[in-house]
Amino acid sequence: MSTTSVSRRNFLRVSMITGGGMLVGFSTLAEDEKLPVDGTPFSPNAYIKIAPDGTITLMSPNPEIGQGVKTSLVMLIAEEMNVDWQKIQVEIAPLDTKYGSQTTGGSGAIRSRYTPLRQAGATARVLLIAAAADTWGVTAADCYADNGFVVHKTSGKKLSYGELAGKAASMPVPANVPLKDAKDFKLIGTRVKDVDAKAIVTGKPLFGIDTRRGGMLFAVVARPPAHGKKLQSFDDSAALQVTGVKKVVQVKNSIAVLATSTWAAMKGRKALNINWEDASKLESTADHDKAFKDLLSKPAATPNRNDGDVDAAMAAASKVLDVYYEVPVLSHAQMEPLNFYADVRDGKAELYGPTQVPQSLVTAVAKELNIPAANITLGLPRQGGGFGRKLRPDNGVEAALISQAAQCPVQVQWTREDDMQNDFYRASGMFRFKAAIKDGNLEAWQQSFACLSNGRSPDTYPAGAVKNLRIESHSLPTNIPTGPWRAPTHNVQAFANECFMDEVATELKTDPISFRLSLLKKAKEQPVGRLAYEPDKFISVIELVAKISNWNKPAPNTYRGFSTWFSFNSYVAQVVELKMEKGKPKITKVYCAVHCGKVVNLSGAENQVQGAVVDGLGHAMFTKLTFKDGAAVQTNFGPYNFVKMRNTPLDVEVAFVPSEENPTGLGEPGLPPIAPALANALFAATGKRFRRMPFSDDIQFA
Repeated sequence: MSTTSVSRRNFLRVSMITGGGMLVGFSTLAEDEKLPVDGTPFSPNAYIKIAPDGTITLMSPNPEIGQGVKTSLVMLIAEEMNVDWQKIQVEIAPLDTKYGSQTTGGSGAIRSRYTPLRQAGATARVLLIAAAADTWGVTAADCYADNGFVVHKTSGKKLSYGELAGKAASMPVPANVPLKDAKDFKLIGTRVKDVDAKAIVTGKPLFGIDTRRGGMLFAVVARPPAHGKKLQSFDDSAALQVTGVKKVVQVKNSIAVLATSTWAAMKGRKALNINWEDASKLESTADHDKAFKDLLSKPAATPNRNDGDVDAAMAAASKVLDVYYEVPVLSHAQMEPLNFYADVRDGKAELYGPTQVPQSLVTAVAKELNIPAANITLGLPRQGGGFGRKLRPDNGVEAALISQAAQCPVQVQWTREDDMQNDFYRASGMFRFKAAIKDGNLEAWQQSFACLSNGRSPDTYPAGAVKNLRIESHSLPTNIPTGPWRAPTHNVQAFANECFMDEVATELKTDPISFRLSLLKKAKEQPVGRLAYEPDKFISVIELVAKISNWNKPAPNTYRGFSTWFSFNSYVAQVVELKMEKGKPKITKVYCAVHCGKVVNLSGAENQVQGAVVDGLGHAMFTKLTFKDGAAVQTNFGPYNFVKMRNTPLDVEVAFVPSEENPTGLGEPGLPPIAPALANALFAATGKRFRRMPFSDDIQFA
């Protein structure tokens, strides 16, 4: 059994609710927050609510965007409470500073909440046991908690948590809370289905797009048709004649049409007569690609990393590999188009809708409306995807401004075309890799990256394993908005790095897996400079995926590619298997090995990795977004060409390296290695290198 003390900035509070129930809250104060002068901590909201009738409600503090945290976060609480999982209710917590940071992004929810939420559950358990012991006149050591009851070991007497809640709420909170040993876990590490699974498959209204409130109007917005355009003038007379249209308002550089239905609002928007004018350069993809090539033809002003003497090694090499890789702009294209509800009146704002950054959204709304953040409430629905798009608060801010201007509650609904034309895109980019080969060895490695906006190559392997290594980055200024996209930077860097790694292994006539292992052994035994990764964990996933894929005994008529990557403190290795059907590749199976620390929800974890694989494969094979004079060319799922069921692997086998370490990231790490694993498998099948995504530009898939 382990114990966890409460730090100066972390406070557990227990209070009583009407009727004798119990609230347990855990508050994390930010560094710049201060205690009141009397030393009393701020009173937190509840993570745990135990009603007198025994109903237990657990709050999931971080936004649920499909990554499963509404289930896995409360599993941490429930594990330590020893409750009956089938009898709890789960809710997404509204925004409140007492929950600490409620951001969802960077695969960080479980990583940051693992100990605090267990501590909250353990505190409830300890208090309930103490209440029962006091009731029976025995010691707490003579009692234990089980399935929502406290049981007296000797007599077998038991009391439900509901019966004990009122008394437990009046007892002092312990300073040190014992946490369960991993060997005693009953929930953590098991398979638990998503708490919303039934509601999702039966079409219950869980999402922001389902919001319906009294007096609400629906709004769609006419935004600039190209990046670099601005509003000059508009005429709304025809729009106001459309049946159902009630109002038209201008908000900054756009016009919102409000109506009694989404369809009427869309018809009204179409009837607007708008004049747009050029405000800045109207950029095109062809211009970006040329600029990238120019940037990569010269060295960066300052390398990101520069070990040894790369130039001397290149000059002395018997052969220098020099190749380019290209990645396109991508839209987030989440399944639920952006939307948001806002009701702004009397200096207050009620907000409800999808966001990954609730605190940032409220801060932005407060600034735009010029009202105190304390006057803003924000509720969080389940969200139909995010992938980094909702790390920007623009959809909520826009809805608040429209409600303020129209003086009524409004739900702003984006169409798919709105979403894809007005995204914060995954930036396009180009890589140049050079490797110096001499006497059958890799003597030097140089990688240069040029991309829209501010891209930077991550300092990951082979850094530390090659004595002469240089990493450079170039940025191309742009007025096209860019932003985080699932596994930011890693999603493109892994593709280029791991494909080039395969090219080097081929040149050295070395098995791709053996080559990686030899590099990691060098990094472990004789590291060059700083290591930003742990070689042993890298090795563990590589060896595991080699084992489960039977790498050394390939199946007949099957072609395979390997890749590995490290991101968000987790390590992943993957093998893609494919067959050729009438000259077209068909992916048959993907093997994944993952080191992510302790797995909380096994089925949820598998789902995350499998989803990342399918997502990554689809974007590697098919999707790209291009610009012509500032406008997105692909604005819906037809031309954007999402992956189809027929293109997905028949099986994705996932294996986790056993670990008792605290969990690391999982929502994103499964995606970066899959594109290079597929590209390397395609090379094995066709003898051709695929250095440009999407691969469908160069080959047809079965």
